[in-house]
Amino acid sequence: MRLYLAVAVLMLAFVAYTEAQEESVEDKFSQFGQQLGEFGKTLAEKAKTTFQDIHTSEFAETTRTWFSDQFEKIKSKFGDQS
Repeated sequence: MRLYLAVAVLMLAFVAYTEAQEESVEDKFSQFGQQLGEFGKTLAEKAKTTFQDIHTSEFAETTRTWFSDQFEKIKSKFGDQS
């Protein structure tokens, strides 16, 4: 009779142990998902800031001005010909 009782106690301990392991795995996946989400938000914010910095840089503004001037010159030449 003691053998059956010992086996039953060991089975209960094993079940409790495996359930505890499953919860920790679920917690790990949950934490991983949260970390991945935070990483994505951080990356998006950094990319947005970088694109804004590039867009407002002196080089970009100078380049846009140059292209606008060239376009106006070409436009005026074609307007004069017609």
